Amino acid sequence: MILFLLLQAAEIPAVPVDWAALAPLPYVAAPQLTPQLTSFVAGEITANRCPIAKPADGHYVVKVDVATLVGTDGLVRRTVPHAINCPTVEQYAAGLVAGFARSNLALRAGSGDNWYRATIVFDWRG
Repeated sequence: MILFLLLQAAEIPAVPVDWAALAPLPYVAAPQLTPQLTSFVAGEITANRCPIAKPADGHYVVKVDVATLVGTDGLVRRTVPHAINCPTVEQYAAGLVAGFARSNLALRAGSGDNWYRATIVFDWRG
């Protein structure tokens, strides 16, 4: 069993170092962040669980890049959020990317497992 898990882990390509060089995640329909999805992030910041200072104009913009490994079958194999010093929001963004990608990717057949970049932008007035 342990050998099987090690072999399976060895097959996952390493997370790329240069995320800017990654192609954007090829969504069929671009994801739309609703106020309900953004409210979680606003709540984390309001509760001081994320060290993000309140902007002078009260307009928050929190960006999270997520490296996303997509398999040949079009399924998300792994999501890795870029650190913004707020683990709950990072993991939330990674989960959103996985959900938004479900049955919503335009991939070339036989392109192999590939890393892509997705960016989630939470934007609200506080």
